[in-house]
Amino acid sequence: MSVNADIRADLAKLVPYGLLAARSWLMDKGLSRHGLDNLVKSGQLVSLAPGVYKRPEAPLKWQGVASSLQRMGADLVVGGISALELQGHAHYLSLSSRRTVHLYGYDPLPTWANKLGLEETFKWHGNARLWGAENKKALRSDFTVDLPWGDQSAALKTSSSERAICEVLVDVPEKVSFEHAEQLMQGMATLSPRRLDEVLHRLKHVKAKRLFFWLAERQGHAWFKKLDPDRFDLGHGKRVLAKGGRLDKKYLITVPEEMYG
Repeated sequence: MSVNADIRADLAKLVPYGLLAARSWLMDKGLSRHGLDNLVKSGQLVSLAPGVYKRPEAPLKWQGVASSLQRMGADLVVGGISALELQGHAHYLSLSSRRTVHLYGYDPLPTWANKLGLEETFKWHGNARLWGAENKKALRSDFTVDLPWGDQSAALKTSSSERAICEVLVDVPEKVSFEHAEQLMQGMATLSPRRLDEVLHRLKHVKAKRLFFWLAERQGHAWFKKLDPDRFDLGHGKRVLAKGGRLDKKYLITVPEEMYG
C-alpha cells in the first residue's frame, strides 16, 4: 500500500496518540516498508528504535509502551508489585519515575522495550513456571482487569489483585522481603475468595502457595475462612525460605524468627 491521503488519514488509527507500533505489525496492517520510510522522512512518524515508531507530537510513557505491546498481540500484562500499585494496594511504594515496571506473560519482552529512552525499566517474568503452559488461554481472558490511563480509549491490562499477590510472593525473600510481603497482605482485605480459589488452583509455584496461606492466616481476613488449604496442592517436604529462621510446622516453610508464631 502506497503512502497517500487515505494512509495519512488512517495513521491516527494505526498509531494512536501516546502509543507506538512495530514495523512488522504495521506491515501486517497493509503498510509497505517503502511507505513507512516515507512517513518517517516526511515527519509523520518518528523512529524510536530500529523498527519501532510513534507519532511525533505524542509524548511516550511506560503505560503507552505496555498498552502498545498488548495492542499488537503480545501476551504480556502489568503484574506483581506494579499491578498492586496501580490498583491502590501498594500506595506506600516509591512512585519515583525510575521505578521498575513488572510485565508477566508467555511472550518474551522485545529487546527494544528498554531502549526507548524512558526513565522506567521493564522487567519481564515468564508465566510458564508460575502457571504452566496449560493455563495460557485462561490467563489471557481471566484473572486480569482493564485499567484506564491518560486519555487513552484502550485500557491497560493488568493482573487482578488475586493473581498479582501470588506473582509477588514468588520473589520472597530473594527480591521481596517477608516484611514487605506482609504489608501487602495486610491491604488485601477485599480479595474475592472465589477468584482466589481459581488462582491458587492454577498456580504451580508451591513456595508461593504455602507462603500465601501462611501470610493470609496471620492477617485473618474474612475471605481466608472460605479457603481450605487442604484442598490445594502444596507439595511435599520442607521449604527453606528464611535461612536461619523457624520452621512453621503447618505449612513447612522456614520464616524469620521475629515473625514466627
